[in-house]
Amino acid sequence: MVDDEINILSALKRLLRQDKYDIVTANNGQEALEALKNGPVDVIVTDQRMPGMTGVEFLRLAKESYPDTVRIVLSGYTELQSVTDAVNEGAVYKFLTKPWDDGQLRGHVAEAFRRKEMADENLRLQQQLQLANLALEDTNKELDRLLKVQEERIETDEVSLRVIHEILEHLPTPILGMDDEKNIVFVNAAAQSLFGETMLLLGMKMEAATPALLPAWELNSEEVAINGRVYKVLTHPMGRNSRSRGKLMTLIKLTDD
Repeated sequence: MVDDEINILSALKRLLRQDKYDIVTANNGQEALEALKNGPVDVIVTDQRMPGMTGVEFLRLAKESYPDTVRIVLSGYTELQSVTDAVNEGAVYKFLTKPWDDGQLRGHVAEAFRRKEMADENLRLQQQLQLANLALEDTNKELDRLLKVQEERIETDEVSLRVIHEILEHLPTPILGMDDEKNIVFVNAAAQSLFGETMLLLGMKMEAATPALLPAWELNSEEVAINGRVYKVLTHPMGRNSRSRGKLMTLIKLTDD
C-alpha cells in the first residue's frame, strides 16, 4: 500500500488487516520500489497524487520489474485521463475512486488476490506441462533408441539365421527338422537327396515321407537302415534354448552294408 498521507495508510491497514493480509506500506513511489526488492508482493494499491512520482508512474515502473503483481490505483476524478491511459496499456488492473467505500474496496482487493492466485496456478500448470513435455520428449527419444537397437538386433539375427540356414543346407550330413505333430519343417539338400529327389519332403508327414526314422523319434540315438545303408540318427529336442518346438534329426552314415 502506497500513500503519502499517513492517516490514509493507517485507515487502509485497519480496513484490510481483518482479511488477514500481510501488508507492506510506503509513503511514496521511490520508497515503494525499494520495498518491492525485499520480498514478493501479490497486490499493489497506490494513491495517484503523490509528490515526486505519481501512482501511475510508480505502477509503470513496478510492472517492468514485477509484471506478475496485480496493480490498483486510488484516485480522484481529476486524474481520470492519466489513470485511464495506464489501465489501457496494462500498467493498472483496476481504478478505484476516492473516497472509497470500505466494502467495495475490500471486495476489489479480494478479487485482485483471486486473480493473482489464478495467474500463479496457470503458471504452475504451464510449468508442469513443460516438464511433462520434456519428460515425454526424453521418453520418445529413449523409445526411438531402443527401437533402433531392436531393429539392429533383429537384422543381425536375420543375417545369422540366413547364414546358419545356408550352412545347414550345404552340409553333407542329412538333417531334418520335425514339429511336434511330426510334420517335416526343415530338410537340407543331403536329406532330400537321401530320401528321394523326386519327392518334396518339406511339409510332409514323417510317417509318409520318412517312415524309417519313426523308431528314432522317441530316442536320442538310434541306428536305422535307409537305402541299404546304416545310419545313426541323433535326435535333438528343440525349445530348450529357443522358442522352437519339435525335434532336429541328424543322420550319420555308419556303413554301406
